[in-house]
Amino acid sequence: MNHKGDYFRNSIGIKTAPLVMYLDMNSYFASCEQQRHPELRGKAVGVLTYDGPNAAVIAASIEAKKFGIKTGMRLGDCRLLCPHLITTVTHPAWYRQIHVDVMNILRSYCDDVIPKSIDEAVANFHSYYLVYKDLTEVARQIKADIARKYDYLKCSIGIAPNSFLAKVGTELQKPDGLVVITPENIDEHLAKMKLTDLPGIASANERRLRMIGIQTPVEMRHSSAALLRKAFGGVVGDYWHRRLNFGEVDMYSKTENRTMSATRTMSRQQSSDRQQLESMVISLCTRLEQRMVKSGTFCREVYFSIKYRDNTRWETTIKLADPLQDAVEMRSYINERIREFERSRNVATVFTDKTTNLTIAIQSFVKDTVMQYSLFDNRMKKDVLRKVVYQIKDHYDQKNIVRKGSEMFSPYVMKDAIGFGSVRDMGLNKDGQVKNKHMLEEDEQPGQPRQVVIKRKEPVVQPVEEEIFNDIWDGE
Repeated sequence: MNHKGDYFRNSIGIKTAPLVMYLDMNSYFASCEQQRHPELRGKAVGVLTYDGPNAAVIAASIEAKKFGIKTGMRLGDCRLLCPHLITTVTHPAWYRQIHVDVMNILRSYCDDVIPKSIDEAVANFHSYYLVYKDLTEVARQIKADIARKYDYLKCSIGIAPNSFLAKVGTELQKPDGLVVITPENIDEHLAKMKLTDLPGIASANERRLRMIGIQTPVEMRHSSAALLRKAFGGVVGDYWHRRLNFGEVDMYSKTENRTMSATRTMSRQQSSDRQQLESMVISLCTRLEQRMVKSGTFCREVYFSIKYRDNTRWETTIKLADPLQDAVEMRSYINERIREFERSRNVATVFTDKTTNLTIAIQSFVKDTVMQYSLFDNRMKKDVLRKVVYQIKDHYDQKNIVRKGSEMFSPYVMKDAIGFGSVRDMGLNKDGQVKNKHMLEEDEQPGQPRQVVIKRKEPVVQPVEEEIFNDIWDGE
């Protein structure tokens, strides 16, 4: 079945049939490492962005969580809880490939699938109510399909009348859970939870709710919309009332990015070397260039931020007269702002050894199909050339086979990182292929031989006495 996405639009009507499925992969990054390295299975594993004593664990295996290890804990604190913790650095391309495979499994049962993050997705089965008589059987089959391809990965699945309650279902039973929430059993499930167990309710929202007399999720569900508006200060209260009473306000399928960002945490060794910091800026700009080229967009606004160890930051926002896509041009605008600040404040450099994080974000996008060029510059030729360079990379299946001169100072300074939120770059294009397949390629490491794969076209055998029509599409 192919639909136009209408089933993912939020609606005013209330639907009580449990026809929305939410899938949440359990201990995803750590389980992916255990899938990749069987010797890690059944052991306490912590995943790090870089190998160092000050690193933070960004994911813990199911076994490590039993010792109290949580996301964001420093490695030293984790060692106190679990001295035999095994650590491994991230392999983002591997996690993304598994994400793509899991999404394809979901889409084999339902084409109304929205990835919510790299390890979560929601599927709307409202248009399939005559196809599948029992969604729990479908959920079990999905689990079996995932296990058939990746035998060590587990997922929790929630089924409910809306996407929020389906997500709540995934929180109720981990790992490898399967929970169905209906109007008949919702209060029974909510009675087992605290307010902060509800996705989106943190300590600040909990205080607001308690101030107006709401102490539990069950009381919150049975409160009036007016009372919840008082707690949340406006229309957000209406959204919460609808979520807990089977209305849909969280289902959407916006395919275009409103913003793109690239950020990296710096180790002490990296932050002590100004050349590495400046090379990181180049790499971040290049990563955003790649994403814009693959999505066919230019940006009108650039944001740059440096965060320091004392939690202060230096930041600037650049609004552009002409949309840009080029990494070198983006870097030049950032450098110009930095130099202006350093001159005006008599500061030696903003790139100090106290730097902990660099972030570049872009927004206000313009599609390349509606770009307007001046008659008196050669930007059009440069933009066409840039696209050709990426087509060469695609042809040889190597995102790093062609490098700009500006990237050669320290070409391996930026280790690949995981996109926790947006997964639109791994969506499918018109050919059913991943939009930005470079995200599925492992980064080259210094000293390793480059492996170049040349795509050879298969000979085309034309049938006799038939007209052949070739549809040519350039892709993204």
